[in-house]
Amino acid sequence: MRYATFLFSISVVSENIINFVVLNELLNYMEVIKEIKSKHYIQNLIEEGEHECQDFKFKISDARKIARSISAFANNRGGSLLVGVKDNGKVVGVESDEEMYMIEQAAEIYCRPPQRVSFQSYRVEGKCVLKVDVHPANELPVKAQDDDKKWCAYYRVADENILASVLHIKVWHAMKKTAPSLIEFSEKEQILIDYLNENAEITLEEYMKIAHLSKQTAEDTLVKLCMVRTLAIRYREGRCVVVLAE
Repeated sequence: MRYATFLFSISVVSENIINFVVLNELLNYMEVIKEIKSKHYIQNLIEEGEHECQDFKFKISDARKIARSISAFANNRGGSLLVGVKDNGKVVGVESDEEMYMIEQAAEIYCRPPQRVSFQSYRVEGKCVLKVDVHPANELPVKAQDDDKKWCAYYRVADENILASVLHIKVWHAMKKTAPSLIEFSEKEQILIDYLNENAEITLEEYMKIAHLSKQTAEDTLVKLCMVRTLAIRYREGRCVVVLAE
């Protein structure tokens, strides 16, 4: 009887060991599959290169500087930072905990108003790549500090973070107000619309010239028409331009 019980005990222990080994192998297999998927996902993003909604960061060493990227994305359509990736697309990896802490600092302390970001880490060839998603801001503009610690609004254009124009900032502030249901459509508005029906874009200075307006009057007109979604702000070759809204 004791011998039978002993054999039964050995059988149970052996079965548990086998189950543990199988489970461990399964977990290892799932981890390998996860890393393969991560690698393909990150490689696909890297192949897109840097663009309006994506930026590569070798590492995060200055929370104030990364706040400018957050500001630029938040003031546009949002975007993603791939941390641990060089400008040429080479994966070098990061220490995710330290990087996440600095990015949280950048979003919450060095952005005005504070911004919300989300993180996801991926393993690529044994290295950690941190994907940071920046969401479009609910309140514009979002500002960050420049090298002189002056608060500035940044905007993402192609693969660059640029300073938002004064006109663009005025439009953002005006958009916080209730747009007028009716606007006066006078000669100065007609000159502008006629010009844009013949040309793709116009700058503030060009509008002042063709309509013989002061800077203040021209700005007020452009801001008003942006408020009612007749016009939109765009950036072309480093210039702030106004176009007909789509």
